[in-house]
Amino acid sequence: MNSPLKQVRLKRNKTLQEVADAIGTDTGNLSRIERGQQVPSKAMAEKLAKYFDNEVTETQIIYPERFADGANVADGQ
Repeated sequence: MNSPLKQVRLKRNKTLQEVADAIGTDTGNLSRIERGQQVPSKAMAEKLAKYFDNEVTETQIIYPERFADGANVADGQ
């Protein structure tokens, strides 16, 4: 699954480490969230959305399966 979070991270040329450091988590947690293996807390989803200037929404981060592969992250579709 190519989640909206991973799509926007790659689009912005950010590493897992850069994003994890910026929001105060570790790369393992962030990687599991991107792969849909772990659901982030609402607080973490909010931090991620803010970090990416709401280019990816909290809803897209919490429910990536609804938006993955082929969805336009920038348009929130």
